[in-house]
Amino acid sequence: MASDSSFDVVSKVDSQEVANALHQAQKEIQQRYDFKGVGADIDYSGEKILLKANSEERVKAVLDVFQSKLVKRNISLKSLDAGEPFASGKEYRIEASIKEGIAQDVAKKINKLIRDEGPKGVKSIIQGDELRVSSKSRDDLQSIIALLKDFEEADLQFINYR
Repeated sequence: MASDSSFDVVSKVDSQEVANALHQAQKEIQQRYDFKGVGADIDYSGEKILLKANSEERVKAVLDVFQSKLVKRNISLKSLDAGEPFASGKEYRIEASIKEGIAQDVAKKINKLIRDEGPKGVKSIIQGDELRVSSKSRDDLQSIIALLKDFEEADLQFINYR
């Protein structure tokens, strides 16, 4: 068993980079001419990000500004869980959050993908909000990493490669 190689599959986001992107987006929204007088704003309280404006079109533009700032800071948009615009009084809002960790149902899909399409000697185990993948062959682990790079449902990182 000691000769097995392994790595962990995780989904983590640097919260400081998210905060920086949020502050940059707030600054841009305050300065841009097309956002003057439309009540455009971004609020961040713990886990939730609240985008506000006086029309559905403007609140989508606020979301677009925030997304561009996330991309500039190398944060995948797969990590951003933004809802649909909804009316709240006289303004429109979008509630968003940053997803961290691999959800149980997504972990099961990744597990199934590894079993179905990966090499035969590869084992994967769900450990909380991450996955441990192990095999005797390092080449098999490299092929699993290549397979999971195209996974659409979550932003995955590969750590602790031994």
